[in-house]
Amino acid sequence: MQKIGFVTEDATDMPQELVEKYQIAQVAVKFTWPELESMPGENTFQKMRELEKKGDKSFGKTSQPAAKDFLDKFEQQLARFEKVICITVSSKLSGSYNSANQAKGYLKPEDQKRLFIVDSFSVSGAQALLAIKAVDLTNENKTAEEIAAELEKFIPQIHSILIFEDVKWVEAGGRISHFAATLVRSMARAGIRPLMAIKNGILAPTGLKTGAKDIPTAIYKQLEHDTKDHIKEGKKIRVAIAHCDDPQGAQRLKEMIENNFKNVEIVFVNILNNVVGVLAGPNAMVAAWCEA
Repeated sequence: MQKIGFVTEDATDMPQELVEKYQIAQVAVKFTWPELESMPGENTFQKMRELEKKGDKSFGKTSQPAAKDFLDKFEQQLARFEKVICITVSSKLSGSYNSANQAKGYLKPEDQKRLFIVDSFSVSGAQALLAIKAVDLTNENKTAEEIAAELEKFIPQIHSILIFEDVKWVEAGGRISHFAATLVRSMARAGIRPLMAIKNGILAPTGLKTGAKDIPTAIYKQLEHDTKDHIKEGKKIRVAIAHCDDPQGAQRLKEMIENNFKNVEIVFVNILNNVVGVLAGPNAMVAAWCEA
């Protein structure tokens, strides 16, 4: 048997080639939006645009995987690996962490001792960066117990920047008031882009960015500000980028980072998952970063 295996949800936004490279078993987060199913489009965000054109004001819903979904992946990985580490979406955004712990209770006592569950207090690229950190620690021959403990300490060192093109989706989802949404739109028209981030496990406002002509530029400028001390000290930075059907914008952000940052690793660029995407809406973008 191999030493340590991993389980996450598909909400990490990690491309399939990395999932296979790191031998990660992924649990699907549930997503329901009946009105979207008949819309043309290759992904959720293209369908959301079509639904908007029709004037349909319905809204999608996400829910955590069932305990059985986690149990299936746990048993799959425990058959292949001596120990397994599960890294879940923030317990403040989803019930996945609870479902994972329920699933653990269905395992045989001896197998429960081989499984470690870590609440990432994040989602999307930030959760993916935590999983990649776990892989690094495995390659350093750390034990599963040591890795789980180090991941808990590393969580506050992972940062994210999220910008919406329009807050109507997050307003429709009841996450911000109409008054707040109107204020945000007014600021956007004035060239001021509100920044969101995952802080202490929840999605929250984190600041304003002025003078940015578009979302990729705004994220780049904020990333440049947030990492300047790390860059100055010669530390390596890892970045994960996820977008809501704006591959050109995401590629431009990637190129800006690579052309202007020293010692940076873009671990992936991929489309955003439905957990955050259903709130973010088309053309939103997120960048997560940490010290490598």
